[in-house]
Amino acid sequence: MAWNQRVTPAGWAFAAAILLVGLAAFASANNLLFLLLAAMLAALLISGLVGRLSLAALEIEYLVPEHISARRQFTGRLLVRNTKKWMTSFSILLEGSPQSGLTAPLYLAAIPGGATLNEPVELLFARRGAHTENSFRFSTRFPFGFTERGVRVNLRREVLVYPCLDPRPGFEELASFLSGEVETHYRGRGHDFYRIRPYEPMESARHVDWKATAHTGALQVREFAREQEHLIYLYFDLDGAAGPEWFEHAVDCAAYLSWRVVQQGARLRFRTQECDLVVPEEGDIYRILKYLALVKPLSGREPAPSDDEVGFQVVLTARPDWMLELGWVGARLLTPETLSRES
Repeated sequence: MAWNQRVTPAGWAFAAAILLVGLAAFASANNLLFLLLAAMLAALLISGLVGRLSLAALEIEYLVPEHISARRQFTGRLLVRNTKKWMTSFSILLEGSPQSGLTAPLYLAAIPGGATLNEPVELLFARRGAHTENSFRFSTRFPFGFTERGVRVNLRREVLVYPCLDPRPGFEELASFLSGEVETHYRGRGHDFYRIRPYEPMESARHVDWKATAHTGALQVREFAREQEHLIYLYFDLDGAAGPEWFEHAVDCAAYLSWRVVQQGARLRFRTQECDLVVPEEGDIYRILKYLALVKPLSGREPAPSDDEVGFQVVLTARPDWMLELGWVGARLLTPETLSRES
């Protein structure tokens, strides 16, 4: 806890008035001016004492939702407690550092002695990761506004912020394009009608659509969506050779695509050089988001070869040639060049 004090414009004006009255009192030896000087000095001392007492014994507790993402505004709560039993704290301004997520100062007109105020606040974190230094500043100009006294409070509490789940430019178009490719990858036999297409040799005649055949003059068959649940295999290469900007862009893309896939009801296998997670069979989407919140570039670790020929494969990498050598031939490769074109 660190105290600080700043003289306000009103304080400088009052100090100038004290100086003028003091000079006049000593020059004229007028008792009335000495009484006025004493009253002004007493007001200045009382202002400092009352301001310090107003800030004393204030405690703060920071409540945020369990799941939050970067660059998305949400509502949290601040509990401000006055542990003084009898004295009320007046005109308190509460400000947060950029790392705290507090977007605007919170003004509290009065906090009664022994009371706790529960105030909703708008929060916004600019970056992903673990935010451990949540710094806040209490300040007041009470009672006369001559000085602004402040005290800084550091809360040693970790707030985990996921990558941004709002799409960057091009992310929505990329997700829609991948959805179309997934449907094409999984077309087959099932109960859900998919499309009518030309007949292929060795196919069963029971799927022939005779009306379409008569209309086109060539054999046409009905194709149905495969009954099995779609599996999306997302591999994120942690190599950071393309620079921190690309890596953060790739993290946001991986988080957005993972969130979008799970929201659409498909199964997701997410893999890097460090982890291998399946949603929803072995956990939930938040395990992936927690991992992406803390992930860092990893140099010197070779990516894993492809080991799944069933799922639709998507690879985020800055070294596509190496991934192709490792067997990711049928995968949709998202590289710095392709992502920049999508954006």
